[in-house]
Amino acid sequence: MGAAYFYHLTQRPLEVVLPQLLERALAQGWRVAVRGREAGHMTWLDEKLWLVPEDGFLPHALDGGPQDSAQPVLLTTGTELRNDAVCLMSVDGAEVSAAEVQAMQRVCVLFDGNDPGAVQTARVQWKALTDAGCSAQYWSEESGRWEKKAEK
Repeated sequence: MGAAYFYHLTQRPLEVVLPQLLERALAQGWRVAVRGREAGHMTWLDEKLWLVPEDGFLPHALDGGPQDSAQPVLLTTGTELRNDAVCLMSVDGAEVSAAEVQAMQRVCVLFDGNDPGAVQTARVQWKALTDAGCSAQYWSEESGRWEKKAEK
């Protein structure tokens, strides 16, 4: 049974934090799905991921290609995990179910702390997942470094 990790982004934007989390997940040997809500934003994120890390390569692709099942990181707006991901990273308030949290090694919910709507969506997700019995951790970078602020 996995856990949901909520990342409250206040100091750095998604396009900086996400590659770091993806590298950590890949180092664990995990396949990752990054789920967003809008195809246009996923295309933008795909372009950003090709630029980092500067000294390496972060293998990934947008969902819908002929090699989806072979991708270590697959960016998607859908719920089907075509790359057999064991780690799901939700961005832009994309939905995550309690069943997904329980089936995955890890679920990461990244949300923009400067967007009141994103913060509210994350609060709703936290409550729904923890009420369903999922383990969850809340991490904030408010101090300039990541600190665990809550665990359930």
